Amino acid sequence: YGKSGREISKAQQEFKQIYPKPGWVEHNLEDIWRSVIDVIEQSLNKANLRASDIAAIGITNQRETTVLWDKNTGKPVCNAVVWQCRRSTDICQQLKDKGLEDKFREKTGLLLDPYFSGTKIKWIFENVAGSREKAEKGDLLFGTIDSWLIWRLTAGKKHVTDYTNASRTLIYNIHDLSWDDELLGLLDIPKTILPEVNSSSEVYGLTSADIFGAEVPIAGIAGDQQAATFAQGCYQKGMTKITYGTGSFMLMNTGGRAVKSKNGLLTTIACGIGDEIEYALEGSIFVAGAAIQWLRDEMKLIDNSSDSQYFAEKVSDTAGVYIVPAFTGIGAPYWNPDARGTIVGLSRGSNKNHLIRATLESLAYQTKDVINAMVEDSGISLKDIKVDGGASANDFLMQFLADITDSSVERPINTETTSIGAAYLAGLAVDYWSDKNELLHLREIDKVYKCQMSDNNRAKLYKEWERAVNTALNWVNI
Repeated sequence: YGKSGREISKAQQEFKQIYPKPGWVEHNLEDIWRSVIDVIEQSLNKANLRASDIAAIGITNQRETTVLWDKNTGKPVCNAVVWQCRRSTDICQQLKDKGLEDKFREKTGLLLDPYFSGTKIKWIFENVAGSREKAEKGDLLFGTIDSWLIWRLTAGKKHVTDYTNASRTLIYNIHDLSWDDELLGLLDIPKTILPEVNSSSEVYGLTSADIFGAEVPIAGIAGDQQAATFAQGCYQKGMTKITYGTGSFMLMNTGGRAVKSKNGLLTTIACGIGDEIEYALEGSIFVAGAAIQWLRDEMKLIDNSSDSQYFAEKVSDTAGVYIVPAFTGIGAPYWNPDARGTIVGLSRGSNKNHLIRATLESLAYQTKDVINAMVEDSGISLKDIKVDGGASANDFLMQFLADITDSSVERPINTETTSIGAAYLAGLAVDYWSDKNELLHLREIDKVYKCQMSDNNRAKLYKEWERAVNTALNWVNI
């Protein structure tokens, strides 16, 4: 990215997803390392630039993915255990059975779930031979992907992370801003393995000249959802963004106050720059874009995901059809892993257009569920919704989202917001940009959607959605 905030050059590279057992997900760390080096070199070459031309590097990453490596050799003790991996489910249940969930939640803002890094570390110590012994000798280091990359890029000189990633580990106290000794004791994790926690925007170290031919400052770190929130300019209390990917993640800035949720949301650190810490409420929707992929790949109702808008607009409504895409259970605010996908309201006149429209509408209804929980938890009225991610390109969905939430929905021109957020944080640290006000002026808006639905119609449609959700929740009990 350049001074204008616009993209100068881009490179992307997939790497292999490893599924050794049902519910397990791993990454080969050398695959990740090679992909990072390759895309940096490709980006420089495409723009005819050298490493010495770069003001700073920012890193954004999938947050809870867990890495343990030998600090002497640099070799990981096993593949990275990815955020989706469910292998530590039993450990979470044991902690719940001991009545410890409230303690973890009070300190970290998180649920006791295998999603987060802490129980993944414990699992590795219990199942990878020699790992605990190495840790106790002081030879092992832990990090999320940002920490591991910085350690490699600086040739082992820096072992750091930032507030946003630390806040997703289940062992970091988001109120005291410190690794929590009590939680570390409960998970039997030695403190010596942990990275130093820094702000999201500062110079952490320089890349080794051996890698790119120049020492480049690494100056920004944020977990992917927090990076997107920063890029979207959600700098004030009440500002909200939602990223529509395979699933979707919604974050509301709650300012300097960590709001405890009573409605199944997570409390997390949105950003930390200098001494200023901003918190957020986060809601996870398990199935968003994946529901459109289901229409395409399993149901064969569309050839391309983008076709969904065309067919949805061929009918004026769903004719009473509701689809609850709880294919892997249902997330916030219900958090029921046993719920299953449900179609209700079918009649003899129901056709594929109604099903496609109902599927798209389900993404907006799920978003409204999370918004309602956020507003109730925080007491903060919603200002507007900033959207990004693949499904945000669907005009029908974005208009229905504005209608059903009675909100203004704002889509930027560039929806690659996670990378923009990392760039902004890095640029601020080296005075490439002066402050957040300058960043706000760099944002370019593609389209704003305003509510066009009556209050009565909105209330009627949402009441029927809630009935459909109850059917999905109750299915396993019938």
